[in-house]
Amino acid sequence: MVTSPTAMDLKQLEYFVRVAELGSFTRAAIALDVAQPALSRQVRLLEVELRQTLLVRNGRGATPTEAGKLLLEHGRGILHQVDRAREELGRVRGALAGRVAIGLPPSLAKVLAVPLTRAFRQRLPQASLSISEGLSATMQEWLVTGRLDVAVLYNAQPIPEIDIDPLGEEALWLVQPRPPGLPEDPPAAPVPLREVAEMPLVIPSRPNAIRMQVETEMANVGCRPRVALEIDGVSAILELVADGAGAALLSRQAVASSIRPSAYRLRPTDPPLRTRLSLATSSVRPATLTQQTALTLIRDTLGALLKTD
Repeated sequence: MVTSPTAMDLKQLEYFVRVAELGSFTRAAIALDVAQPALSRQVRLLEVELRQTLLVRNGRGATPTEAGKLLLEHGRGILHQVDRAREELGRVRGALAGRVAIGLPPSLAKVLAVPLTRAFRQRLPQASLSISEGLSATMQEWLVTGRLDVAVLYNAQPIPEIDIDPLGEEALWLVQPRPPGLPEDPPAAPVPLREVAEMPLVIPSRPNAIRMQVETEMANVGCRPRVALEIDGVSAILELVADGAGAALLSRQAVASSIRPSAYRLRPTDPPLRTRLSLATSSVRPATLTQQTALTLIRDTLGALLKTD
């Protein structure tokens, strides 16, 4: 006797959406915390039920077919509405629930993660929080694919799939080893950007937003950076600066959150270097009530940090 295929359920839809967004059964299985064979079987049952091939499987992963792209669009909306329904039910119990995935640049993560997590737990005790670090360009992709709900971006470039809300600006300072005997906060005259361009710099690699900002501002005054080393980790950059490998251009917060902030001297540049900070969300998936509350927490927490810059 031939049994009829299992009707589409929310779990199958969630599994398909996650595979389509992450482009891989392996990555989706890890993200969902399920065995890959079970994940593949549920997606296959969904394809049988709909009588459509939804994903093209290849050695590099899985990509949605035209039918898969259509279901992905509807599936995101369906799952979003289910989340909203759960949150509305949570409000009946007097609590906001759900999960919020937030992306932060490495230079901000060290100073923002702790106060943000503390505020999140106080305001949203029934919700769960996930924080990821990444470059702004990478986090934009994660927002589009659904891996992130919210991201803080440097110098965000507008694209149709993302809504951008400006937060403010953050100054970049010339960071050098502090000479022995120098007071911790001596008055410092701005260093001409042309002079900074002649210094060996320890700087992130492209397409890091700070790197692109430095190159753009130096090009505006007719020069380019002298790159001594390309390092993407803020902690590694500061350790190399302390070791004498070169100077850096970083935010005051990045230095203040280091293990030895007193080991560095910060000097402004002329013209000043400032990066734009923005709060980014998906324009395809409207924010849930929990995510909206998280947005307010990020805006308030980051705003307090920027005031100290």
